[in-house]
Amino acid sequence: MFSEPPLDCALCPRLVEYRQANRQNHPSFHNAPVPAFGPLDARLLIVGLAPGLKGANQTGRPFTGDYAGDLLYETLSKFGFAKGRYGRNAEDGLSLQDCRITNAVRCVPPENKPTGAEGRNCRPFLEAEIRQMDRLQVVLCLGGLSHAAVLTTLGQRKAHFPFGHGHLHAIDNLLVADSYHCSRYNTNTGRLTVDMFEQVFESICERLSALPQQL
Repeated sequence: MFSEPPLDCALCPRLVEYRQANRQNHPSFHNAPVPAFGPLDARLLIVGLAPGLKGANQTGRPFTGDYAGDLLYETLSKFGFAKGRYGRNAEDGLSLQDCRITNAVRCVPPENKPTGAEGRNCRPFLEAEIRQMDRLQVVLCLGGLSHAAVLTTLGQRKAHFPFGHGHLHAIDNLLVADSYHCSRYNTNTGRLTVDMFEQVFESICERLSALPQQL
């Protein structure tokens, strides 16, 4: 069975040191590997790069507690992938429907930038997660680094499937969709608009409607 990394995972010395510092500086935060959110039998898997310091690392739930989560969960609710009210905390009662959210690296990295070695150390968790999602049909990558991590996890070369907002890649029996990350920086600069983000989900819903459901 798929299992998340332990709360005191020691695979990445730099992340362990950062975790310990955060436990001193922010004792009320989660400050541990952030588990995925949503059912393993979902057809849609959303993959971010890593938890944010005052987002998922604080709340213990992916994309929860910062602006990226505001936009993501609002969009998921609009398209029927989330039920309940998003309240920027893991106890808000929100649930995901036919959707799961995870990160390529489970621990918050300094400056939001995991190293290549840290990505490799955490990759087995994402590999096992994807393997056990028997009904998985679409993987949505939020950002170019997430896209690269997913392609490596799937054993594909990045040069064959270039990242681009709105790009859709057929890889084996999966559809890999790309979006710019739903960060405040991207939305404030106009790199990503709400309409652009919703168009990605419109494409995903069209594909899920067209694909036969796996029982």
